Amino acid sequence: MRIAPHALTAVAAISVALLAGRVYQPAKAEEAPPLTQIQISALADQAFAAAGTPAGLTTPEAIPVQIRRGETFEQAVRRTGIAPEEASAVAATLSNAMDVTAMRVGQRFETAISRPRGGRGDARLIGLTMRTGPATQLTVSRSFDGALRLRALEEKVTHETVVLTGKVEGSLSRTARREGAPADVARAAGRLFSHKFDMDRDIHANDEFTYVFGRTVTENGRTIGTDGLLYAELKGVVFYRFQPAGAKEPQYFDGTGKNTRSAFMRTPLERGFRVSSSFGFRRHPIAGYRKMHQGIDFAAGMGTPVVAPADGVVVEARRWGGYGNWLRIRHPNGLESGYGHLSRYASGVRAGQRVRQGQVVAFVGSTGASTGPHLHYELWRNGQRINPAGVRTTEGTILAGADLAAFRAEKARIDRIRAAGGERRPQVQRAAAAPAVAAPTGLRPAQG
Repeated sequence: MRIAPHALTAVAAISVALLAGRVYQPAKAEEAPPLTQIQISALADQAFAAAGTPAGLTTPEAIPVQIRRGETFEQAVRRTGIAPEEASAVAATLSNAMDVTAMRVGQRFETAISRPRGGRGDARLIGLTMRTGPATQLTVSRSFDGALRLRALEEKVTHETVVLTGKVEGSLSRTARREGAPADVARAAGRLFSHKFDMDRDIHANDEFTYVFGRTVTENGRTIGTDGLLYAELKGVVFYRFQPAGAKEPQYFDGTGKNTRSAFMRTPLERGFRVSSSFGFRRHPIAGYRKMHQGIDFAAGMGTPVVAPADGVVVEARRWGGYGNWLRIRHPNGLESGYGHLSRYASGVRAGQRVRQGQVVAFVGSTGASTGPHLHYELWRNGQRINPAGVRTTEGTILAGADLAAFRAEKARIDRIRAAGGERRPQVQRAAAAPAVAAPTGLRPAQG
């Protein structure tokens, strides 16, 4: 009886030791991934905002500001509700990095403003951010002691070639934009395909397309520039971008080196339309009786861009009876095109003005005798109206010699990018610039 308690204690101790040895494993600390300059900047901004919000003020509110006509930067800042002397201090702090007197009308910047909880007194600026370039910005924020702190940040920039593949849902242009294609790339592809397809009747849901294009992005994924469309494919039709020797700009060719640009586009609209009335006899929607319709009507949203189907010269840009705002363009080979019910003309479009194929010349409207927004489109050949849907024109030239060899090399490069699913290469890697700190009072900037 005297030995039993000690034996039980020993057994329990041994059991715990064995269990601990079997279960316990020393904790291993995982190494945290390094922070990017953007993440460091964001954490610093949060810390400055938290430290710079004095007691008695509300949580900072984001207020966008845009400089108005006849307004200085300091006056624009004062519209947020801060005191005049504080606006002067912000302007003086920012002037360490830029000329605040040279800011133009429309310049935008973001501010973070705290207001008195009691509703009386001036608001206080907690932070300000102004973009000074595609990948650069300046920030003014409160430090821990309440002083204004100026920092310059330049983001890392990467150039990437994107291979975008999708299926049409609705219009081709809207689908491409939804999938991530920049606006200029979507427009360029739509313009190319309009040489080959009736974009209303020939393109259907689930038709697959592929675009290859270059763009420049910042480290947080913001696109700051594009290199345009390198390759486009739809329903077996392909386009490769290539600039022949002596050409002023790049052109597009099929896989054999044949210029796929036709002399006349199938339709003067690139997106968001349907044929609402074809060429021929129909019951007039306003007059109510059968009448020859000497053109094609495209139902489209108000303001949809209208493009020139071929190079030419503007003959008329004026009001013309039931056609409303009317435009007529003379093209080579005895062809002329006409456009009715326009809402307005593109900038610079007037009689005598030369236009290029694919150039925006006007915008869809509902002027004149019209029941709703649409484009009335007519074609003449040697002074006689013809059916626009029946126009057939010749294709472009075929590359040969040195141009063909250079094209084949460029085609092979684009095909390698397509097969790899794209490529990326860094361009700029810079850290934030050294800060300039204002006086702790927040009323005057520090010197030096």
